[in-house]
Amino acid sequence: MDALYTAVATATHGREGRAVTSDGKLDLGLGAPVELGGSGEGTNPEQLFAAGYAACFGSALGLVGRAAKVDVSEAAVTAEVGIGKQGEGFALAVTLRVELPDTVDEETGRKLVEQAHQVCPYSNATRGNVPVDLVIE
Repeated sequence: MDALYTAVATATHGREGRAVTSDGKLDLGLGAPVELGGSGEGTNPEQLFAAGYAACFGSALGLVGRAAKVDVSEAAVTAEVGIGKQGEGFALAVTLRVELPDTVDEETGRKLVEQAHQVCPYSNATRGNVPVDLVIE
């Protein structure tokens, strides 16, 4: 793959530290969620992953929608990223909730969401490694 763009971010002190992008556009404090024994202060990696996946999947949906000449510009994607113990370590699970405009029929919507799942870089990166459930609402 020839990268069209490369994002660069540095995190210090793990879940209780800080994450900063090389261009300075993102600079935020991190904090483990209460459920993982943290203070709940700050953003956690799962929230960042969820935000990135939701935005990326929305763009992929727009791409396949335009190709199919179906207006999905008002669609909303919510990513739920769960973390839990798996063996000696931890694993992630994702649910993508896609809210399509009322003008898109159920069959067309399902087809577009499935196509977006094949196009989205986050979906391609997680495929075979992280379970991803697609829910159309």
